[in-house]
Amino acid sequence: MMHSSCKFLAFYIGAIISLNLAQAETRVASQPAMTLEAVTSSQPRRDGIDIKAGAASLRITALRDDILRVRITLGRSFPEDASWSVLPGPRSKSVDVKTTQDTASVGFRTAALDVRVERTPLRLVVRDLAGNVISADAVGRPTTFRMGGFSVHKTMPGDEHYFGLGDKAGTFDRRNQAYSLWNTDSGTQESIDPIYKSIPFFLGIGGGRSYGLFLDNTWRTWFDFGKQARDSYSFGAEGGPLDYYLIYGANPKQVVEGYAYLTGTHPLPPLWTLGFQQSRYSYMPESQIREIADRMRAEKIPSDVLYLDIDYQDRNRPFTVNPQTFPNFSGLVSDLRKQHFHLVLITDLHIAHAPNQGYAPYDSGEAGNHFVKKADGSEYVGIVWPGPAVFPDFTRAQTRSWWGGLYKDFVQDGVAGFWNDMNEPAVFDGPGKTMPLDNVHRIEEPGFATRTATHSEIHNIVGLENARATYDGLLRLRPDERPFVLTRATFAGGQRYGFTWTGDNSATWNHLRLGTQQLLNLGLSGISFVGDDIGGFNGSPEPDLLTRWIEIGAFNPLYRDHTTKGSLMQEVWVHGPEHEAIRRRYVETRYRLLPYIYTLADESSRTGIPMMRPIFLEFPEVFTPPSNGFGNLDTEFLLGPSLLVAPQPFAETMDDYVVSFPKADWYDFWTGLKAAIPPPEPSIVQISNDIAKNGPGTQYPYRPFIHPTLDTLPVYVRGGSILPLQPLIQSTDETPNGPLELRVYPGQPCSGSLYLDDGHTLRYQHGEFLRQAFTCQSDDNSVRIKFGARQGTYAPWWKTVEVVIYGWPSAQANAKLSSNAAPLQTSYDATQHALHVTIPDVAGEAELRIGD
Repeated sequence: MMHSSCKFLAFYIGAIISLNLAQAETRVASQPAMTLEAVTSSQPRRDGIDIKAGAASLRITALRDDILRVRITLGRSFPEDASWSVLPGPRSKSVDVKTTQDTASVGFRTAALDVRVERTPLRLVVRDLAGNVISADAVGRPTTFRMGGFSVHKTMPGDEHYFGLGDKAGTFDRRNQAYSLWNTDSGTQESIDPIYKSIPFFLGIGGGRSYGLFLDNTWRTWFDFGKQARDSYSFGAEGGPLDYYLIYGANPKQVVEGYAYLTGTHPLPPLWTLGFQQSRYSYMPESQIREIADRMRAEKIPSDVLYLDIDYQDRNRPFTVNPQTFPNFSGLVSDLRKQHFHLVLITDLHIAHAPNQGYAPYDSGEAGNHFVKKADGSEYVGIVWPGPAVFPDFTRAQTRSWWGGLYKDFVQDGVAGFWNDMNEPAVFDGPGKTMPLDNVHRIEEPGFATRTATHSEIHNIVGLENARATYDGLLRLRPDERPFVLTRATFAGGQRYGFTWTGDNSATWNHLRLGTQQLLNLGLSGISFVGDDIGGFNGSPEPDLLTRWIEIGAFNPLYRDHTTKGSLMQEVWVHGPEHEAIRRRYVETRYRLLPYIYTLADESSRTGIPMMRPIFLEFPEVFTPPSNGFGNLDTEFLLGPSLLVAPQPFAETMDDYVVSFPKADWYDFWTGLKAAIPPPEPSIVQISNDIAKNGPGTQYPYRPFIHPTLDTLPVYVRGGSILPLQPLIQSTDETPNGPLELRVYPGQPCSGSLYLDDGHTLRYQHGEFLRQAFTCQSDDNSVRIKFGARQGTYAPWWKTVEVVIYGWPSAQANAKLSSNAAPLQTSYDATQHALHVTIPDVAGEAELRIGD
């Protein structure tokens, strides 16, 4: 969080950081370098190959048939094999390979890849078994070591696109851009880099193939996708090991799953975290947040979560409460729970430097030697919100355990979740707005050699380990409850510890658009449970902007309205009844869709596939000619496989526009009617050829335009989807009253699924869940819906199921359930072309047959 008065300062600091980094790169580039020129010897391994290149050593290992690990070092021994990001299991596993060798190269083959290292000049080339190049070192740009750092160059085909690296600002496609990865509290603006997160993983797509590359290095790293050289991309670090993973996939979804295999998946979140969340910096005093809660319920705005920012604290000291402004804190938490609100508190990672003042977090931390040291061994003190502050040394397992225990009193009061902010780490008076790079951290961690490390090495993982300490601490304090942790800074693997958001954005139309791009790239970077500050953090949104943002946010994983101190109020009811009615309808839609959204959360926790997806994750053919040039790729998105959200490309305008539909049947989510799919827009090449052939009078099919209106966000359902919905509730504490609704949108293939459990405990890990799959087959005259047998022991809240079949031509219908020979009653909605059939709950295998 950042005062609006700090925005210019943040921009200035960001500019200085960028200038310093550029100057550092120039200095390093002027130093003598060691390059990998030629293979001098090689030794096959069961799972790969070892290579010597003069003084350097290279090891390529096949962890799976589709995942390679590449390690390169100066000297004969490799650095310690330990990682903060890659799980121990995947890192220690490997597969047998078949060695290959000829006069030009050495290498091996797996069941999916042909890996060759060309001898002179030394060049790694990875192909699929059909001979297509997946990844190759750039010709004439060898891997280089210089001043403790390194750089690697890869060929960059003209049709390849790049995504990932977390929530970097700027363009959605990373091609022709360059980035630094160094966690920085500089605010979010289109022109600022670096910002809060460092996730050195990207997804490459092109030529009908896809792959991912993860650089497992915690130092300041950089990625250049053709900004310096148009035919190659490059990456490197200022220090640390050259250790990267290459993940191959026949499609991008397989690559994302492969990255999740390496770095882990999200834990299944509590159901309430997927509801609507209201926050600001700050609700204070206690009476104000009570008023907000009362009005949310009075206005019947479905909601689950309220937040308190730092002003609830005593003198901004973490783990305290101001007794003057919050005189009955435990009573407040209890009363909010009675209103079915979960309270989330901010806890910045610093601790006030307050010796001999009775401040328990400092006293216990000092006694346990838990704080980061300066290079001379003394305790480091920097200025943050409480004034002088010290910083927990999260690379120590003991320190993380101590930190987690600080939540004990809040947990006993019933606080539901915690928000770790300022954990880049941000230091107001530090160099580059963080702590000195020669500060000393102590690595005392299972799986690592015990040693010290400078802040240069540890900086990017402070937020990761802060969130880990909070998550693990909450699990110890509430062993059967799923923790909720929201963190601003993180690193690769941070998904294992909860949610994140995009930081201090602004109340502008451009940031609404930027937010979609950031959330999509975060999802591709392994972090599925993400959101941005609805309405913008810095500044006050105009009424239409807040309304549109609340509409789009209803289809984001994290749905939180948040704004800064000094801004205008930003709750759903501001700006009058007309805006409130529209906003309420989208919040209600979110709650109706929770069965579908929770099912996506379950899928993401098992596979790593993000809930919110770019179009190409489900339709990779949009990058394959002749489909190349798919429009609106950076503004349209999918929620799961079935819902296409298609806002206007420039939301601040009311210009007509054409929705870009991936190749499938699509139904309007609001009307149920089949969408009119516009013909493809002719390319410039096609127009030129047609003019040359037929003259300038060539006519093209009419493309239907959408005229945007404020009250309707275009949303479409993919043909072949079976979508579960529930009756409206006001919070996830409430049991829905009525049937489960299964919306069937015929198409090929046709399927859906449903997941349910108690929504907050860990009992689902012991079989207390409900998981059921559905399929359907249809033709012009009939639909057959098959219910799979349920898995798990959890009993559902519904007793009946209302099946709604869209695209049905008339009221004529005969419906029978295989478990009951009697005909079923049907009803027909002529405006939506929808047939409704209510059936008893189906727990085992069954088939619903409908014919005219």
